[in-house]
Amino acid sequence: QVQLVESGGGLVQAGGSLRVSCAASGRTFSSYGMAWFRQAPGKERESVAAVSGSGDITYVVNSVKGRFTISRDNSKNTVYLQMNNLKAEDTAIYFCAASSAYNYRNPHSQGDYDYWGQGTQVTVSS
Repeated sequence: QVQLVESGGGLVQAGGSLRVSCAASGRTFSSYGMAWFRQAPGKERESVAAVSGSGDITYVVNSVKGRFTISRDNSKNTVYLQMNNLKAEDTAIYFCAASSAYNYRNPHSQGDYDYWGQGTQVTVSS
């Protein structure tokens, strides 16, 4: 069982930066692939970024490429999402998720993730 707790969300102006964190329980954190998803009001939840268990392979979706970076610190059981040059359309609840069977070919598939956090709100004002 893995418990995930996100933090670091908040209100930021367009063009600003924010880093959200996800702390995981358990002693086998490095065996889980991790990802960030987001859900904007009235929209379906979508993938944002993913990282392999070792942290050496990362993916970001095209809409945030060049602006968002995913990373992890396995010594702290934590995964991060650094968000720069934020836009109003980045406003959403951001969720982290953990996968015990990380899909390297399609790390953005929500169905492959076993554990989810409760989410943290990110609001970007224009």
